[in-house]
Amino acid sequence: MYLYKSVLLYSPGVWYYLKQFVLKKPVRSEMSQASPKAIIIEDDQDLRFIYKLKLEREGFIVATAADGQEGLELTRSFEPDIMLLDLMMPVMGGAEMLALLRSQDWGSSIRVIILTNISKDEAPQSLRFLHVDRYIVKAHHTPAQVVSIVHEILGKNTT
Repeated sequence: MYLYKSVLLYSPGVWYYLKQFVLKKPVRSEMSQASPKAIIIEDDQDLRFIYKLKLEREGFIVATAADGQEGLELTRSFEPDIMLLDLMMPVMGGAEMLALLRSQDWGSSIRVIILTNISKDEAPQSLRFLHVDRYIVKAHHTPAQVVSIVHEILGKNTT
């Protein structure tokens, strides 16, 4: 699997996509003096890298974690404005991590985007009660679209 991802990541078509849609210079609107903070909790290293790079190009300070347990610990110390959270991860899944986050005073107001490849119909029903701002299926959105949604949720124009 790792060899497949390495070959895919370095193929000409993927580099074209990265240059055209992920690495292109952002068109940023005026942002507050303090850069917004985002945390990406995703077990796929390549996806973490792509989303981190895209958000940093948009002026975000970004932290990443590879599983729910690491993400919960990092979230407490990092204090993000918004979280991109996968559901299916090792050690602790996203739904369990979000339930623990929402049970804490410090985690109750963090904006959350579920970013997964599980359809909304197959997602845990508990998500309905955990204040999720948006549910996004990764395969249906480009990184640029995800960043636009992040800006929309945080109330920032992307034009």
